Amino acid sequence: MPRLLLALAAALVLLAAGAHGFRIEEASLATIQQGFGNGSLTSVQLVQFYLDRIRGLNPLLRAVIEVNPDALRHATHADAERRHSSGRYLAAGAGGLLHGVPILLKDNIGTRDALNTTAGSFALLGSVLPRDAGVVSRLRRAGAVVLGKSNMDEWANCRSLPGTDGWSARGGQARNPYVLTASPCGSSTGSSIAAAASMAAVTLGTETDGSILCPASLNSVVGIKPTVGLTSRAGVVPISPRQDTIGPICRTVTDAVHVLDAIVGYDALDAAATAAASKYIPHGGYAQFLKKGGLQGKRIGVPNGFFNYANGTVQHIVYQQHFYRMWLQGATVIENLDIENLSVILDSLHNGEQIALAAEFKLSLNSYLSDLSNSPVRSLAQVIDFNNAHPVEEKLKEIGQLIFLVAENTTGIGATEKVAISRLNKLSADGLEKLMNEHELDAVVTPDSALSPVLAIGGMPAITVPAGYSNSGVPFGLSFGGLRGYEPRLIEMAYAFEQITNVRKAPTFLP
Repeated sequence: MPRLLLALAAALVLLAAGAHGFRIEEASLATIQQGFGNGSLTSVQLVQFYLDRIRGLNPLLRAVIEVNPDALRHATHADAERRHSSGRYLAAGAGGLLHGVPILLKDNIGTRDALNTTAGSFALLGSVLPRDAGVVSRLRRAGAVVLGKSNMDEWANCRSLPGTDGWSARGGQARNPYVLTASPCGSSTGSSIAAAASMAAVTLGTETDGSILCPASLNSVVGIKPTVGLTSRAGVVPISPRQDTIGPICRTVTDAVHVLDAIVGYDALDAAATAAASKYIPHGGYAQFLKKGGLQGKRIGVPNGFFNYANGTVQHIVYQQHFYRMWLQGATVIENLDIENLSVILDSLHNGEQIALAAEFKLSLNSYLSDLSNSPVRSLAQVIDFNNAHPVEEKLKEIGQLIFLVAENTTGIGATEKVAISRLNKLSADGLEKLMNEHELDAVVTPDSALSPVLAIGGMPAITVPAGYSNSGVPFGLSFGGLRGYEPRLIEMAYAFEQITNVRKAPTFLP
């Protein structure tokens, strides 16, 4: 690692104060709005801070693919709105808290502006969307400033079986800001790194199977994977309509919940899923469930097969301490529970998941590409051809594109795919859903993103919260997972856990 970059990172870690002594690094949405309100901070100053921080840290971390050339102009507009609003934008609620605040979007979340939306691939460079993604429209209505696009595993890890562990052709290799040689995980890699390293106030990621929970856990931030359909997928480069979801990645549960409040809701362009999930959205939003006593009376399951750490290891000791703390807070912690057919659920190559995903990906991607106003490629077949024509830039020899080739060979949702989807639905119903209902559980807890395959096939939600650091300084998390629509109780537990443990610390940039 070049010493100059490490020295620069160390200097930026020491940078604590921004405008008029306001501490911007690690600032929460509430403190940012307080700064706006008392005049110690403006949106322009905040955006400039993050642009400077990206300029300083990105050569090391590769968390950001591109910044919005219009971000400062939008921040100026936000400041002018605030001056003339008589407090209208400072009212309670997610809209007020996001007004004038810079947010980074994963590079598969579409924007109709000066930014590209490429899923990290050169194949989509220059493509133009007809409109903002549904979640982006909601963020703009809340007054947020789109700061830029974050790096990601190219094509959200749907190009080859090994994945790319935080690499994309456009963004390069992203690095974990705690231990630079450790895995940053993916596919919402850049969003997680940027949140951890204060390269943005808040960020958005996407998940099909682990893509929020894994990088959030390994970069010591909070990630919320919402129930499928709770947030619109319209305008997002897709993989599977059964499993895709968009969620916040932030430094605190509170900030993540406020972002969630801003992006949930019905979207006519993702009508079936958002209409079905809208019944889960509570009157008054999700922030009301940020309760310090949120663990009291909860029944939390600890399923077998996940906490397989040797006695005496940091993870074994820390997780046991966390279970004890939750018990002290009034939770009933039930261990030694079995998820039926767990080994089958975790074997995505043989349980039917890859059969279903391949067909869904081709159909969904071709539909997305055909809807673009302009694009260098209009089908998965053309993306494959692009990679063949640009093998060096796209690391074709090292990474390959096996999933692309398999997907291109599919012919829609036929009998084989329907059988696979039916099997996945049964595995979910007989697995976690049955376990939680029989034991009347409010949540199950697992390390990092270990539960993500179980949640993915049922479209179920989870929240990961920083839980500790290994002997070498690599972060690990604790995920609270539940049934569809369980966000309120998951938020209560995750927030209470965060408040009693207070684990998270700023990045260390260890080599």
